[in-house]
Amino acid sequence: MLTKQRQDLLLKLLEEKGSIMVSEVKELLSASESTIRRDITALDREGKLVKVFGGAVAAEEKITAHEYTVAQKSELNLEEKKRIARYAASLIEPEDFVYLDAGTTTAHMLDYIAEDRVTFVTNAVAHAQRLAMRGIKVLLVGGELKASTEAIVGSQAMQIIQNYHFTKGFFGTNGVTKKCGCTTPDANEAMVKRTAIEQCKKSYVLCDSSKFEQISAVTFASFAGMNFLTDRRPAGYEDCENIEITF
Repeated sequence: MLTKQRQDLLLKLLEEKGSIMVSEVKELLSASESTIRRDITALDREGKLVKVFGGAVAAEEKITAHEYTVAQKSELNLEEKKRIARYAASLIEPEDFVYLDAGTTTAHMLDYIAEDRVTFVTNAVAHAQRLAMRGIKVLLVGGELKASTEAIVGSQAMQIIQNYHFTKGFFGTNGVTKKCGCTTPDANEAMVKRTAIEQCKKSYVLCDSSKFEQISAVTFASFAGMNFLTDRRPAGYEDCENIEITF
């Protein structure tokens, strides 16, 4: 395939999805990772896209690669997070096999979980410690510990998660839009989230309304494929049946 044809296809994919990852598009375009990275670099220089870690995003989108630490995020929209977490915890039923993503909103769920006949799998060390102290069965995935979010990431974590089949999964996100879906700043964390979602019978994203119309660098789930629990319905999302308001 000629360079111009390949780059045109890259831009077409971006127009459709809002963001792409090198690892995803190399097979579609029958090209090596190094070739795709060179194309992205060239298109970034021309102002036709924005190069980000692990891929690219559409040039017209407003992107943030900044990520707050767990301590910083724990103080943001605290009451909204607690309300969302309380409702999410009420969805857990006896004998559920639950994936619990790292994050501050999912952490608040631990204060409201009433059912103890449940098994949890998590990539958050702090979540696992709190569940174990309550005598609830919990499995902690192995891998690389990311300091800023206190999440375990990497290929080892993904391989472990692929062996499980969850009845429900609860996930955090840094941003949500209809076009780009659920996004996070880190490609490694995105891949772990995506892997876990694929293993869930039903997946919920816990996000306060400030996360809507925000975009981080890497998409880990499509908008249509997820169920959202939030504190209020953002403007422009009135017709979305996959958004549930928590009270």
